[in-house]
Amino acid sequence: MPLSRYRTELVSGLMVALALIPEAISFSIIAGVDPRVGLFASFTMAVAIAFLGGRPAMISAATAAVALVVAPLAREHGLDYLIAAVILGGILQVLLAVLGIAKLMRFIPRSVMIGFVNALAILIFMAQLPHLTDVSWVVYVLVAVGLAIIALLPRLTQVVPAPLVAIVLVTLVTVIFAIAVPTVGDEGALPEGLPTLFLPDVPLTMETLRIVFPYALGVALVGLLESLMTAKLVDDITDTHSDKTREAWGQGAANVITGFFGGMGGCAMIGQTMINVKAGRARTRLSTLAAGIFLLILILTLGDVVAMIPMAALVAVMIYVSWATFDWHSIRLSTLKRMPRSETAVMVTTVGVVVATHNLAYGVVAGVLLASVLFARRVAHLATVTGAEPVDGERRYEVSGELFFASSNDLYSQFDYAGDPDRVVIDMSRSHVWDASTVAALDSVVFKYAQHGKEARIEGLNEASEQFHGRMTGHLGAGH
Repeated sequence: MPLSRYRTELVSGLMVALALIPEAISFSIIAGVDPRVGLFASFTMAVAIAFLGGRPAMISAATAAVALVVAPLAREHGLDYLIAAVILGGILQVLLAVLGIAKLMRFIPRSVMIGFVNALAILIFMAQLPHLTDVSWVVYVLVAVGLAIIALLPRLTQVVPAPLVAIVLVTLVTVIFAIAVPTVGDEGALPEGLPTLFLPDVPLTMETLRIVFPYALGVALVGLLESLMTAKLVDDITDTHSDKTREAWGQGAANVITGFFGGMGGCAMIGQTMINVKAGRARTRLSTLAAGIFLLILILTLGDVVAMIPMAALVAVMIYVSWATFDWHSIRLSTLKRMPRSETAVMVTTVGVVVATHNLAYGVVAGVLLASVLFARRVAHLATVTGAEPVDGERRYEVSGELFFASSNDLYSQFDYAGDPDRVVIDMSRSHVWDASTVAALDSVVFKYAQHGKEARIEGLNEASEQFHGRMTGHLGAGH
């Protein structure tokens, strides 16, 4: 790896570390735990996933999604139960990875991915609004200055990332001119020592499992979904492939490690990953490792300096990330005119649910379900039945298209049982049988002809359809 690449990875990691500090503190507050719990989680997650993960340059740390899942548990039962849930959640993630959950990513449509990205950009921007509410006008000026630096500096030089320059310059301005604005230090106290081994003090009983398991399952599912979606997004941005199965079990192992060091758990951080990949142009595991190490160094040795960074500087960086993340092409009028309404509906639904619930997992699930329903409706119209004129006392029907529950449900009504001759041939050579609903529909057709004293014969099935049909026909209760 050339020296310039080392510099890019390290500088990007430093920039991510600076952005991680206020985020981790904020997520700790959401979860109802000490800020150190979120900061230590971000350190251990980033370092662990740098070695274990399957997607280079992706940042994993404490996240809002996981914080929201475990907050009720921390509030009702305390930190020890929260840590137990994180460890169990990590174990469940490893098990799900072994069972092949990563392969399910193939079933997420492009419209859901676009909705996911756009919703993410909106959430990143919305997360900055509390820092822009009920504040001095100076904060708005500093944010504007930061955005101007980020937008204009790349036209002059790209030797150092513009967001990092913006953070440094805005901080110097506030310090030199003694401008009183909210700072990172106002978000919460920074830790003063290294994380130590932490064993949750919970009884090993079924009652504990009953309390912890629902939250652990939530941590596992939400964490995997966000991590795998983020990995796919980084794949697209960098035009590279990543090992999703390794990423899935890597996230689980990282959560187990994080739990045993007293961290609140986490998953891939989409906003910080975008800083790393887009703003910092990082592409390797070194940037992820550097982010974790720099985070620890900053909070332990330079805590007083880090505490002076104005939140306005970090808000400017996150607004830039929000702008860069949003897929503006997807909402252009020319794009919307060409795009099928069903695709647009899926994208809008995904965005709407995510923004309404502040949960990316809910939006993705809603988008996938809607896409599945709309696809089934569309494909249902592709199956046709064409009947030829009777010849020598025999009528031939040709069935065309993909046959599954949506397209085969009305198959039964497309035959002339009373008017057809005594022999009927149903030619399936231009169709494919996909499910038991289709086999049951075909059995019903044959049974209906038999009730009229006529013989219906099915022929032309391809090999796969023949095997499926032969195994199930006559055993589905078509005559009832």
